[in-house]
Amino acid sequence: MYPLTKVSSAVVAIGLSTVLFMSPSSAATTNNTDIKNNSSVKNSEVSPVTNGVSQKITRDTETASLLNNLLPTIKYNTDNLSTVAKKVNNANWSEGADIDRSIGTKLQALLNWQHNGVGAVDGYWGKNTRKAMQAFQKTNGLAVTEQLNTETWQALTSDDKLATQPVLVNYTLKDSDIDIKTTTIPAGAEAKAKLEGMYYESVIEALAEKFHMSKKYLKTLNPNAKFRAGETIIIYNPGNPNTEQVSRVVADKTTETLYAYDDNGTLVASYPTTVGSTATPSPSGTHTVEVKVHEPNYTFTHADDSQTIIPPGPNNPVGSVWIGLSKPSYGIHGSPDPERISRQASEGCIRLTNWDALALLGTIKDGATVEFK
Repeated sequence: MYPLTKVSSAVVAIGLSTVLFMSPSSAATTNNTDIKNNSSVKNSEVSPVTNGVSQKITRDTETASLLNNLLPTIKYNTDNLSTVAKKVNNANWSEGADIDRSIGTKLQALLNWQHNGVGAVDGYWGKNTRKAMQAFQKTNGLAVTEQLNTETWQALTSDDKLATQPVLVNYTLKDSDIDIKTTTIPAGAEAKAKLEGMYYESVIEALAEKFHMSKKYLKTLNPNAKFRAGETIIIYNPGNPNTEQVSRVVADKTTETLYAYDDNGTLVASYPTTVGSTATPSPSGTHTVEVKVHEPNYTFTHADDSQTIIPPGPNNPVGSVWIGLSKPSYGIHGSPDPERISRQASEGCIRLTNWDALALLGTIKDGATVEFK
């Protein structure tokens, strides 16, 4: 059983390209928590309807407990929602209609709730939303299209309870949301190493990531907000993550999507990703998951082989998660810039938003197969 380590000194970057390596034998440091996979949790047993509490799995299993520990529980309400929120929640698309921001937000929510990730929710039709729609179409045996069509919308809204779940909701900010450590992230590795942690740079950044939104959209929905404890703001309802155990993932370099499959070969989730770059391409072939780390640090190796250790935090170069592979130097990890997923380069690894990386960390099996396509 490979350990899930809260803070590890085992993440190492090799050379100027900052390629990653993790040794399974060195992964166990402080706050060890074994990930024990429990295949008894099925998506069919876990309602995607959140009923006032988002990202809270109500199953007495180790997988549910792990996911609940990794992802923040979000309590919300729908009392006296704003006109904008009501418009999004009641939005309904029909053939030929434009995808305005209300429809776009609801479309992104329906895709996310059915475990086809769109990245940071911003209400706009774009690359990541299209890819998520196409993954949903594949899963449901629909024609794969470039644009939204009636057949796809009907499939997305076929579950009445899910289709009427609120997309935008009220959330009352707590002290713990506001009283957080922040920092200014410098450019160089040595300057970063001097920081106490690679914290968020602002409360807005922390809130946007907590609610899986773009910072700009969060501020647009709350134009008069001061973002202080006790204040009620409008947020996106993230829903619940996939709870099906993942035994195989496929990183598709063409679609820039990570597809996750269960033991039966069923596609249970998809995530937008950045897979390598022209300068530092990802590997080919099939590999396995060797180690899983929550809140890793990052060791940068300079040209003279000296090393600089960058502390953990959401703005760490590998974000909040490192899932190391059997191929040395490569892994699946989070990102300090989730809004640019699929629009940025990686150093050959599989880069996800921090929230998608955390959701995958909670479900991917030890020794799971990782294929680069």
